[in-house]
Amino acid sequence: MKCHAASALLLLTRGESFSPASPTSRAPMKSSANTQQSTAPRRHFSSTLDAPPSSLNLSSEEDLQLTRQIIMAHVEKLGLDESILDDDDDENFRMVADPSSGDDDDLMDDDDYPENDLMIRAALGQKVERTPTWLFRQAGRHLPEYHEYKSKVGRNFLEMLSYPDDVAECTMQPCRRYEVDAAILFSDILVIPEALGVKVTMPGGVGIQVPFPLVGPADMRDRLPAKSEMTAEFVEDKLGHVLESVRLIRCRMREEDISIPLIGFSAAPWTLLFYMVGGSSKKNQGIGMEWLHEHSD
Repeated sequence: MKCHAASALLLLTRGESFSPASPTSRAPMKSSANTQQSTAPRRHFSSTLDAPPSSLNLSSEEDLQLTRQIIMAHVEKLGLDESILDDDDDENFRMVADPSSGDDDDLMDDDDYPENDLMIRAALGQKVERTPTWLFRQAGRHLPEYHEYKSKVGRNFLEMLSYPDDVAECTMQPCRRYEVDAAILFSDILVIPEALGVKVTMPGGVGIQVPFPLVGPADMRDRLPAKSEMTAEFVEDKLGHVLESVRLIRCRMREEDISIPLIGFSAAPWTLLFYMVGGSSKKNQGIGMEWLHEHSD
């Protein structure tokens, strides 16, 4: 069995096939503090630093337009006709949501498209029959099987992220227990600063920390790799374990007949900046603001 790397949008795979998930294998997803609900508060970001607070909230239409811009960038990358997003024809829609239905044999096999595509249709701005559900806390750390597994391997959360077998197992656990509409990669936003050479620690009881944040532009130039160094080879070297984890998860999903999308997540550059220069996204926020105003370049 050969499993390939996932594409950027929703981590859809290339070259794998899926079977419908067993309806009796998982319990229905119930509303709880650990699930993402349609009524949950939403956070929005603005590129205008001095904008009044009232302008930081996007309307539903503005939010949808921003989402469509992201989707269209992906469509353009795939070389598809942008006009098909505005067509109600089911066949045309499937060409956007499932590139395997196009003529390019290099994209995906027909069987690769998930049986449950609710999350994909919602992400594309299509009308859906209900709100997609997935675990708000990607780790599923409320699960007893998670704590049992963590104790078995003897690694903390941060250490587990470097082991594809651990990442795959912890990603799959909520999908086995609940009828979620997507799996979410067991990971953390700080794998990116770590890949850039910024030390990340988890001392216990205080969450993940950056003990030696950047102290100025000169320090940044000395400690971070140059932009020219951030090639595909660099990503494979520094984040290869994440890519391998994605491949392994998709293989496990196929083996266990769980046919849903695998989604990933990342922090906005703003959040990563606050961690990398202040050691946290919540404390020392003045340092982050100083960088934005005094070192904007």
